[in-house]
Amino acid sequence: MTQSRAEPLTPEELERYARHIVLPEIGGPGQQKLKRARVLVIGAGGLGAPVLEYLAAAGVGTLGIVDDDTVSLSNLQRQVIHDTGAVGKAKVDSAAETIARINPHVAVERHRVRLDAGNAGKLVSAYDLVIDGSDNFDTRYVVADACAAAGKPLVAAAVGRFDGSLTVLKPFERGPDGEPLPSYRDLFPEPPPAGLVPSCAEAGVLGALTGVMGTLQAMEAIKLIAGIGEPLVGRLLLYDALGARFDVMRYRARREAAE
Repeated sequence: MTQSRAEPLTPEELERYARHIVLPEIGGPGQQKLKRARVLVIGAGGLGAPVLEYLAAAGVGTLGIVDDDTVSLSNLQRQVIHDTGAVGKAKVDSAAETIARINPHVAVERHRVRLDAGNAGKLVSAYDLVIDGSDNFDTRYVVADACAAAGKPLVAAAVGRFDGSLTVLKPFERGPDGEPLPSYRDLFPEPPPAGLVPSCAEAGVLGALTGVMGTLQAMEAIKLIAGIGEPLVGRLLLYDALGARFDVMRYRARREAAE
């Protein structure tokens, strides 16, 4: 992952990130990678909230937030980056204030816009990595297409009632076998018919579920930035909260798409 240069870690940062730095897989070089990283988070809601909080705590140097909404009382059951005093405030502002309290070393870039096909390319191209916490298929396809075109890794998750899913997308690269890595459209060739998948407001969602899936998104992002472990590329992680069960499904690029 191409990154800009960062200033050396200060004594305060060395103490703050001591539990990272003592890990051989992270160490000082890995923490520097986190400090240099520019991560764009789509949505400061149920998924975006834990993503932003954990990446801020981890020392990611720049976090971009895309969200055009304001905080409502019904958000607070799951969107833990906001509190009661933030009701009525722009989510990007509320999230930025929380991040500043967590870690003043993190720069926040606020994008109070609705992401669409017209602005997605420009937004995505300014960052090293994108995390999608949106709640609708239209935005998910736009984000995935923009990331594929710009050559940016994408950590994508979704939740519904008591279950969640997560994957990492790098369709601009090839796997060890020389074959193209799969895209979002290989996993979901077409969006479901309108009205088939109920919204969060219609069906409900368990608040802690978004915390589980958003934290897993943050974990995948850290792995990608630090260059450790095996990201969920070509694998879809499925979480059944009621059954307390994780499953992993493998998928690959469609042959016609690869050709």
